[in-house]
Amino acid sequence: MTNNATMRAISQDNHGTPDVLKEVLIPRPAPGPSQILVAVRAAGVNPTDWKHRSQVLFLDRMPLVLGWDVSGVVEAVGYGVTLFKPGDEVFGMLPYPYGVGSHAEYVTAPARAFAPKPAGIDHVQAGALPLAALTAYQALVDTAAVAPGQRVLVHAAAGGVGHLAVQIAKARGAYVIGTASAPKHDFVRSLGADEVIDYRTTDFRDVAHDIDVVLDPMSGETRARSLEVLRPGGVLVSLLPPTDPDEAQKAEARGVRVETLLVEADHAGMSAVADLVAAGSLRAHVEATFPLAEAAKAHALGETDRTTGKIVLVVGESEAARAS
Repeated sequence: MTNNATMRAISQDNHGTPDVLKEVLIPRPAPGPSQILVAVRAAGVNPTDWKHRSQVLFLDRMPLVLGWDVSGVVEAVGYGVTLFKPGDEVFGMLPYPYGVGSHAEYVTAPARAFAPKPAGIDHVQAGALPLAALTAYQALVDTAAVAPGQRVLVHAAAGGVGHLAVQIAKARGAYVIGTASAPKHDFVRSLGADEVIDYRTTDFRDVAHDIDVVLDPMSGETRARSLEVLRPGGVLVSLLPPTDPDEAQKAEARGVRVETLLVEADHAGMSAVADLVAAGSLRAHVEATFPLAEAAKAHALGETDRTTGKIVLVVGESEAARAS
């Protein structure tokens, strides 16, 4: 049972398997200047969550409450906030990576990390979007400036970032090719993909040519091989660091550009995502939902690497609604 001074959260005292996650009571935060306090209704679980749970990446502090995605209701606003008022429904991504903490009943963050939640979707849908949608948007729009008629290759097109990237690229008027396992081809086509390649049976280099933009969430060999399908002037946007020390020279020799993206909290980007949702051009596929207390089960499912779209924790009133 919580009171106004405490809140439930999912915390860990050390790195390890999903069973290091436990529900605890911790002090409820208060918003500082330019911050809002959000009563969390839903929070996505992303690969970066289980990677940070299992090892030291950016975060080396303990105890640690994970979570960057959030959809909820503004509970209070700090000094100087003009964008939102208590009672407003909002969604956004906490500043990555150090602003972590949305797997809890309440969270504080800069007001401009949020945008109004689109009226046409519920908190579970909205909570699935921020980190993955911002990643795709910042990769395809801000970094690669995808334009109508361009050929865009999206790797892992049925995944959290990938399935949203397909939709964003189509909304920009691109010709979209996705890679996915055969059982997920119908799903990727339903998102608007013009072609789908089975990465298990086909080398994408044999069928994807003259590509303007590649979005690669995986790096490694996929990143290295993706350089070969880009036309001169094309751009590869990867979400993980390079593994080939000669990559820069190879890219220069081919006349292409390679960028490594780390997603940033972004009010304008969240507003653009909300506009795409409102226009019917973007929707998150939610594979599964779990109550906050079952965060460990959500992590375990995500780590199977067999999910489609997103996994979401439901919190507070959303938990009650899902249980009824």
